[in-house]
Amino acid sequence: MMRRDLPSLHAITRRQFLGAGSLGLGALALSELGVAAPLMDGTIDPAAARSPHFAGRAKTVIYVHLAGSPSQLELYDHKPELARLHGTPCPDEYLKGERFAFIKGHPELLRPLHGFGKRGQSGMELGDLLPNLGGVADELCLVRSMHTSQFNHAPAQLLLHTGEPRFGSPSMGAWVTYGLGCDNRNLPAFVVLVSGQTPDAGKGIWGSGYLPGVFQGVQCRTSGDPVLFLNDPKGVDRAGRAAVIASVNDLNRITAERSGDPETATRIAQYELAHRMQLAAPAAMELAREDAKTLELYGAQPGASSFANNCLLARRLVERGVRYMQLFDWGWDGHGTNPSDDLVHQLPAKCGQVDRPLAALITDLRRRGLLDQTLIVCGGEFGRTPVAEFRDGKRDFLGRDHHPHAFSIWMAGGGSRGGHVHGETDDLGYRIARDPVSVRDLQATILHLLGFDHERLTYRHNGLDHRLTGVQEPAKVVKELLA
Repeated sequence: MMRRDLPSLHAITRRQFLGAGSLGLGALALSELGVAAPLMDGTIDPAAARSPHFAGRAKTVIYVHLAGSPSQLELYDHKPELARLHGTPCPDEYLKGERFAFIKGHPELLRPLHGFGKRGQSGMELGDLLPNLGGVADELCLVRSMHTSQFNHAPAQLLLHTGEPRFGSPSMGAWVTYGLGCDNRNLPAFVVLVSGQTPDAGKGIWGSGYLPGVFQGVQCRTSGDPVLFLNDPKGVDRAGRAAVIASVNDLNRITAERSGDPETATRIAQYELAHRMQLAAPAAMELAREDAKTLELYGAQPGASSFANNCLLARRLVERGVRYMQLFDWGWDGHGTNPSDDLVHQLPAKCGQVDRPLAALITDLRRRGLLDQTLIVCGGEFGRTPVAEFRDGKRDFLGRDHHPHAFSIWMAGGGSRGGHVHGETDDLGYRIARDPVSVRDLQATILHLLGFDHERLTYRHNGLDHRLTGVQEPAKVVKELLA
């Protein structure tokens, strides 16, 4: 059978050029941002640093996601009225038309199971389970009035990180690296670190969706090779591998010139990045290079896999110009069905794992002069109910069900307003009483701190100019969260 040659770039029609996924369209989209960076026949160099719409306060984001969602009523949003009404039926007006993930029947109100206290000069009220974070309370911008439209884990995680509760949309990290590029050509612009299991929504929450694949997150490991197959195979030296990569990329460039397929350009860029990472990544990920005092500050142990190690790695990657880091920590789904997911045993254990490293990350970035340009965001995908779950009528353990109507997140650094508490829930912590913040509002605010107008950071796909914050529901920058 005779092979039919693909058209060269010089022979591409207007329809092919403007079609979804073409190299030409990617170049047009970036040039609309004023950030075009030509490389190899008009494609976009993903490693080049690009300018945002205006001067942003933050240059880097560390998004810490506590997968499963911790109870805000034990950590961030103290409700003494729940203690007074503990064990009484939830008022009917809260339950009309309500859907729970697991609760059946008429639930009882559940008191806060751990204490609270005022922290820092700001007097921010935080849970006793977070003593180290309380020590840096004046750096925190605490939002108690978050809400979401989703009450199951995977859709809520997708909405939070991709702007849609369904698979297929680019993650926030992909949008940020599409807009800003990277300051280090030898490391990925977007790095993912996971402690425990992969989140319910899977790897799609750090995917590139309909953006070119080069913008997806790169998952790194905290022990062994940072990235699988990073080292040269036995019997192949670095020069030999470089020659193989150069030959493969020559073939890929011929294909790119003929087809205009952006994923071919992605392959070229990824091969070249992988080769450069052979030297840069091990040095960046080697915690043994840190001094003993820093390791102690975080509670990190070189060679282990832990949330503490991931926090210290995040700081090292900030120093090296990585643009966006997602830290996922598994195990925060406190339903109260057994000791491993209840609020009496599981929640203190999980807080013990993250409290010290999170406070250390803030402290370490501050003392190195990096916190003002690094935005840290921390929280789950939704909240927990003010009522007890008691699944299947069993009362052996105490837990709370999924709650989309009100939850808490916090930010630090990167132009956020330290020592500030935004929003308020009602006396039971059931619904928002003042200054609601939607998931899309949070996304718009993060993009603003990076220097982007969320309505102008767009990518044309299937005839529509898509954006992280969506094109149907409103989103706004929450100015009160800005320093």
